[in-house]
Amino acid sequence: MIGISDIEAAAARIAGHVVRTPTVPSPGLTALLGVPVTAKLELLQRTGSFKVRGATAKLLSLSEAERAAGVVAVSGGNHGIALAVMAAALDVKATVVMPRTAPARSIGLAEAAGASVRLTDGMDSAFELVLRLRDEGLTLVHPFDDPVVIAGQGTVGLEFADDVEDGTEPTDVIVSIGGGGLIAGVAAALRARRPDVRVWGVETEGAEAMSAALKAGGPLQVPVSSLVTTLSAPAVSRLTYDHVSALVDDVLVVPDRDAVQGSLDLAEHAKVWAEPAAGCLLPAARQVLTRVGDGVRLGLVVCGGNTTPRELTGWGERFGLM
Repeated sequence: MIGISDIEAAAARIAGHVVRTPTVPSPGLTALLGVPVTAKLELLQRTGSFKVRGATAKLLSLSEAERAAGVVAVSGGNHGIALAVMAAALDVKATVVMPRTAPARSIGLAEAAGASVRLTDGMDSAFELVLRLRDEGLTLVHPFDDPVVIAGQGTVGLEFADDVEDGTEPTDVIVSIGGGGLIAGVAAALRARRPDVRVWGVETEGAEAMSAALKAGGPLQVPVSSLVTTLSAPAVSRLTYDHVSALVDDVLVVPDRDAVQGSLDLAEHAKVWAEPAAGCLLPAARQVLTRVGDGVRLGLVVCGGNTTPRELTGWGERFGLM
């Protein structure tokens, strides 16, 4: 299990390479949801998502031989962008494997940063290819099955706990789940710094690797069909499963349509441009409010903003939300 000392060490390691993103009350979301809301604006992070934290922590931990071999990662978008950008900054050759369904903007940004991008037909085959490339000698920077990466992502929770305004401390924090690296790290940090807080995960329908694992008693392969590719891991890892099963109150599942509506609501009410992987926080928040009752103060980890106006309006039109 990742401890607070691991996360504090990661914070010291990546300082100067990443942004300490704002942790702020949101009057707009407070009015929308009817309870006090504090948002951790990780979409303002370098490369547009939290992923740069774990990628940087891992890259800075590599030996000279591992750096010289070059790094490889599998990604639905944000991890690939983060690794490509930070590998270039640290003079390490990077290969990124993505499914063809990944956002075109994400593929383009990884290529523009200098990474070699390999495309596959789906996330299952992307994970298979990246393991073959690892076996051929490249250094794997896994998006979530790595304690160093999880500790890096945990710095989000460390900052949240330390930076929230006095008197507005959340009773409940909601975090999106793909493979589980972010929520594992955030939950470890929050349990250490604010042990009374409840932590909730949220997935989209068709990207339910963690909720399926919790029902089964361990990680397993799941079919992936959600449009939210940045949450579409075909399986969680034993490492992230162990953290979530021990530290997270529950994992909620919301439809893609509601996640897209959440992104539109974040734009209108919070004045932030977020991808559906963050938009799913709002329908999950309503579920939390129904389950917990009075006295709730919400914390939302707005994990990323890597979507284009064309993509978001296209999804909105597809679901009849415009």
